[in-house]
Amino acid sequence: MWPWPPSFWPQPSTAHCQVQTSRASSSGWRQCRMRKLRLGKRKGMPRLTQLGETETHPEAPGQPAVLPAEEKRIYRLPVFTAPFCQALLEELEHFEQSDMPKGRPNTMNTSGVLLHELGLDEPLVTPLRERFLQPLMALLYPDCGGGWLDSHRAFVVKYAPGQDRELGCHYDNAELTINVSLGKAFTGGALYFGDLFQAPSALATPLEVEHVVGQGVLHRGGQLHGARPLGTGERWNLIVWLRASAVRNRLCPMCCRKPDLVDDEGFGDGFTREEPTTVDVCTMT
Repeated sequence: MWPWPPSFWPQPSTAHCQVQTSRASSSGWRQCRMRKLRLGKRKGMPRLTQLGETETHPEAPGQPAVLPAEEKRIYRLPVFTAPFCQALLEELEHFEQSDMPKGRPNTMNTSGVLLHELGLDEPLVTPLRERFLQPLMALLYPDCGGGWLDSHRAFVVKYAPGQDRELGCHYDNAELTINVSLGKAFTGGALYFGDLFQAPSALATPLEVEHVVGQGVLHRGGQLHGARPLGTGERWNLIVWLRASAVRNRLCPMCCRKPDLVDDEGFGDGFTREEPTTVDVCTMT
């Protein structure tokens, strides 16, 4: 268990559901969806749990995973209160049912919402990254750019009958990832983890992790992972790909080569032409 100072915890704040991008701007939507979402305040100090010792894998239900937790470096921590998750889900469903333009969350998921299209990127995700996640990631993943996180891609994925039901094994276009369960009621859909994508026998002993509403799972972007098939109900998860240009400017996490940059708007894919504070990528595992 890893405690950290309360100053690292997001303080109660508001997120106004205003659309901030030209693709999804609508005065009607802004007037209709100005309801405030509040991050709930927790009592006491939140704690971080390293996964592995008590988590199970599918080949031996009820038995500890074979690989020790320190090899995978996967952690669970509380992020949002249950009331906040419910309020956020209501906003997501309203947006999903609207006729606003919507992009796909990523190349693998077909159902979900990009947080910047909902107007929640700057008021919610950026403070979450800067005030809460970066100090923590600097302690847990100093070799993966945890202390130099300067951009992100945030989206919500939805799993439901007739839509996406599972997700194949993959690795993320990110230095680090947090996956927060928002609900709803569902069965199945557990996350499973292998080794880093460079490992030849990455899925020989997968670690299986159940979802806990309001809690997030932290892992390295290069950690092979996927989602088991959904049984019943709907499952919504907030995914934030955390990026450090100090790392990826020198080594693209997808092709493992020095990137050839093309100008883009916003965060792009997390690369920068300006040189930030450097980190030694040779220490990356």
